[in-house]
Amino acid sequence: LLQDAHNSSVLNNDVLGAFLPSGHVAGLSRPVTIQFWHDRVLDTSNATCVFWQPGAGAGSAGSWSGAGCNTTHREGTVICHCDHLTYFAVLLLPVGALSPAQLASLTHISTIGCSLSAAAILCTLLLCCFSSTPCPPPSCRQRLRDNTTRIHMHLLAALLLLNCSFLLSTPLATGAEGLCQVTAALLHASLLCALAWMAAEAFHLLLLLVKVYNIYIQHYLLKLCLFAWGLPTLAVVAAFVFKGDTYGYHTISTSEGYRNATIVPSARCWLTSPPAHYTTLCYAGLILLFNMLVLGRVAMILRRIQRQKAQARKDWVTVLGLTCLLGTTWGLAFFRFGIFLIPQVYLFTILNSLQGLFICLWYATVHRRSKQGSVSNTSR
Repeated sequence: LLQDAHNSSVLNNDVLGAFLPSGHVAGLSRPVTIQFWHDRVLDTSNATCVFWQPGAGAGSAGSWSGAGCNTTHREGTVICHCDHLTYFAVLLLPVGALSPAQLASLTHISTIGCSLSAAAILCTLLLCCFSSTPCPPPSCRQRLRDNTTRIHMHLLAALLLLNCSFLLSTPLATGAEGLCQVTAALLHASLLCALAWMAAEAFHLLLLLVKVYNIYIQHYLLKLCLFAWGLPTLAVVAAFVFKGDTYGYHTISTSEGYRNATIVPSARCWLTSPPAHYTTLCYAGLILLFNMLVLGRVAMILRRIQRQKAQARKDWVTVLGLTCLLGTTWGLAFFRFGIFLIPQVYLFTILNSLQGLFICLWYATVHRRSKQGSVSNTSR
């Protein structure tokens, strides 16, 4: 009884019903006060007063809502001030739940950021595919032997797939269940592939740093493609075929309960299995640890070889570009605690939704500099 579809946890399992024989009471100018005693250590941001709101349809039981109620905390007591009478309780929300307004702003930021990144990546890939810049045969052969640009293009393609599948995950959450599962699997696969190509970027950079000369690995790019495209896709297909309930509708909880669909869509197509979620976090953590170690090695080398102030500034610009290329900003996902929670979520959303745009700007800058350098060498 009074248990919603999300199995929300209620403080001490206490529910208090307050009514008057005269009928429904709402819109009180002087709120009623209800006190709930407890002997637990509570996070005041996640223990909130709610009331039971019956479902609109015959098949809907209802859910908890915080509209019209304010919460105050004292030692051992949660005090609810509500402007109506019904069934009341103190809902214990998951740690780190956002308010509906914060969820709405983050959704808008991620939508705009992913759209800009997808557009920039698409333009960059088209320019690289249809570029007809002539070059002498020796330099063309040298460019074909250089896999750096190709690895960049594979990473951009993975990020384009990630941005597009993320943008589709929310509108398709209101559609058919099978379509939502396919979208969630595509989003998961694109995330794993993008992270794998970031690791491939770090590995390639490490080879260039450690072995400056005589670098040769047979079928090098093919092996990277099997690692970065093949393995993640194979893992997702296996999970989708043998355990289809891994993907589906993922509901987002907020600090005012779950009834926030009128403000911002509260569900998207994503992982629904906790083991798959934690496995993805471990996978991402290992890749990001490797990439951060490589980035630290690059920073140490640049610091050792810098001699002039202008050169030092240019080197640290390179480090910032590599930070985007290696995806080290994704490591912010592991700092969701305490006072860092809200700033971290906003910083994570802004930086990673715009990662594709940052990489495209960095790539265009490096390409322009290298082109200017080749032109000046030719004139000499």
